[in-house]
Amino acid sequence: MNVPQLRLESTNARIGIHTQSPVQEIQQAPADLQIKQPQAELEVNRTPSQLTIDQTEAWADMDLKHISRRIEEFAQRGYEDWLSGLARMSQEGDDLMRVENGGNPIAEHAKMNSESPMYEFNIGFIPRANSVKINYQPSKVQLNWQTNKPEINVTINRPQHQYTPGKVNVSMEEMPSLTINWAT
Repeated sequence: MNVPQLRLESTNARIGIHTQSPVQEIQQAPADLQIKQPQAELEVNRTPSQLTIDQTEAWADMDLKHISRRIEEFAQRGYEDWLSGLARMSQEGDDLMRVENGGNPIAEHAKMNSESPMYEFNIGFIPRANSVKINYQPSKVQLNWQTNKPEINVTINRPQHQYTPGKVNVSMEEMPSLTINWAT
């Protein structure tokens, strides 16, 4: 017995895909930068140092004195000598007034006035130590400064961006088919 047969023949569909890749271009130019740094302002105020050396007493110790000082010393010495002479004459007058107390005041006065005074001498240094006066005032320095901030100018350059989108083309390259046959 012959049984009829059903024959099926099919072909699959075939899809074609064609793609075009996207293109992206980015160019970034660096920023334009300008920097200026003004100089700092500096002001220096200085008072000069001062050194004072006074040798007046050292010169006086070596008997090298100014004429005005010599005149003053001679006047002072004359006044002191006058006062001591006045005191001596007053004492001698008192001694002569009291002759009744005994003694020989005239002879004693003559002896005392005829003798030279005894001078004492010790080691001395000419000029004396610390006779030169030294005074020093150091200088004073005052600094005033002002800093200036930098001047910064920045110009930003925007990026250059180009974009071409990609494309996808889908097509049916082969259509599906189904063939049905009867075979006996």
